Amino acid sequence: MSQSIQIRRTYKYRLYRNDKRDALLHAQINIAGAIWNHALKLHKRYYKLTGNYSAAGRLKSHIAYLRMHTQRYAWWKGVGSQSVQAVIERLDAAYQRFFERLAKHPPKYKKVRERKSFTLKQAGWKLLVYNQNPPKPNGKFARARGVIEIDGTAYKFVQHRPTNGLIKTLTVKRDAVGGLWLCFSVIEQWVLPEPTTPLQMAGFDFGLKTFLTDHTGREYTAGLHHLSALKRLRRLQKRKDKKPHGSQNRRKAARLIARTHIRVTDKRRDEHFKLAHALCDQYDVLCFEDLNLDGMKRLWGRKVSDLAFAKFLSILKHVALLRGKQVVQIGRFERTTCKCSACKHEQSISLKERIFCCQNCGLIIGRDHNAALNILYVGASTYTGLGIVRPASAGCPA
Repeated sequence: MSQSIQIRRTYKYRLYRNDKRDALLHAQINIAGAIWNHALKLHKRYYKLTGNYSAAGRLKSHIAYLRMHTQRYAWWKGVGSQSVQAVIERLDAAYQRFFERLAKHPPKYKKVRERKSFTLKQAGWKLLVYNQNPPKPNGKFARARGVIEIDGTAYKFVQHRPTNGLIKTLTVKRDAVGGLWLCFSVIEQWVLPEPTTPLQMAGFDFGLKTFLTDHTGREYTAGLHHLSALKRLRRLQKRKDKKPHGSQNRRKAARLIARTHIRVTDKRRDEHFKLAHALCDQYDVLCFEDLNLDGMKRLWGRKVSDLAFAKFLSILKHVALLRGKQVVQIGRFERTTCKCSACKHEQSISLKERIFCCQNCGLIIGRDHNAALNILYVGASTYTGLGIVRPASAGCPA
């Protein structure tokens, strides 16, 4: 019997450019940034005087008083009261993460021009035209366009797909090149597909030469998109360095650099989503190793960040959740590389050795292939709770 779950999803749409109207949204984002800095300053001052943490409710009341009853901060009325509350709630959540040691540093001051978004809840916005994108008689789709009203001003956005569910919040986001986006946070009822029997399980090993290697020895490659754009980025950075500080030409050069980084991110994200869907098409349970990526970055630097394995794993978990699949991560201290997948004999192996030759049973197998088999065995035992499981399709010698 199929299972239904409630999930929270975000639908992101691009706003059509309109310089006069966009200036209103940019101003609201800047006001949200100013309120963030002011609230953070109040937090620090209150802690310095009393040694205690200022509660979010008290801070909301104080900010509301400053907005409504002082002339100095009357310009904060440019954003709605719920947007101001969202800023305080986000600041409080950042402090709570720091107190729970989930973040290394407490919240910091941010430059107003680097502020990225402001959030609207129930009030301040309204969907005027919501195009369901019906097909034309010739089979092609109509131009995707929706209209939304924010604080009395209508904006057109690229509505390339409908939202399914109850819209809870709307976030207006600004990217690094000044483009504006609408992000709808939606609650959906998602019906999970029925699991197949028997379960198809797979183990995957992450590598720098080959992005993924599964337990059958199949290799999955990934592009080094930042490395491909590195020559262009260096050229653009040199152009920017030659421009005077504070000039319009320097800001234009900075936007070109930011646009290149956005393209690199989009290419990598698209590739990760395609690979995640391809893996979920084949397998029901996917086993991975929990890696110390910070340590790997210190050893191998930019390449680890360019492959973005942690980002891929988060995308894979999201896709697996929507498709009723499971992602299992084994502990990072499991000896998957130095252990023989056939007889479980452990031996030392250097990074230069790409072939694993067992000194006990004589098994000769690829290094990453051997690690993927070990990850599968440990992951299968973790998932089933029945001890070591060795699928017949693993290709392991008897």
